[in-house]
Amino acid sequence: MSGTGPFLIGVISDTHGLLRARALQALQGCDLILHAGDVGDPGILDELRALAPLSAVRGNCDSGPWAGRLPVSTVVTARDLSIYMTHIPQPPSRVPPGNQVVVFGHTHTPDQEHRDGVLYLNPGSAGPRRGNLPVCLARLRLEGGSIQVEFVDLQAPA
Repeated sequence: MSGTGPFLIGVISDTHGLLRARALQALQGCDLILHAGDVGDPGILDELRALAPLSAVRGNCDSGPWAGRLPVSTVVTARDLSIYMTHIPQPPSRVPPGNQVVVFGHTHTPDQEHRDGVLYLNPGSAGPRRGNLPVCLARLRLEGGSIQVEFVDLQAPA
């Protein structure tokens, strides 16, 4: 991954209308923010854009004119890394070739898995708690040709 120094990507999903102060703190200093859908309130996108460049996709719970302007999926390039974003998880056969990372949400369960050289990342849900699932987001650190994933617990003290 070319570029000088580390490049930090904040990955958030399933805010469902709730953007916690702890999430904003965790995303401070990011070079790019990705929102993997179920935003719930367009004001959340404005708040995230105030922190860093933003790319977002529409989730199955997003509706209205503002949501219609969001793509269902998109490809984002960060440095020389190609990231495919969608809300609902896709089987590898439905992911466009050439992407090194696939970001999705929907399940509210944080997870990372490598399949055939591709990182599949669900940052979990940053919005209202659902059952016993954690409330979190993820940060990707691109540096020296590697991708490091860190999950951030949004209910832990800062």
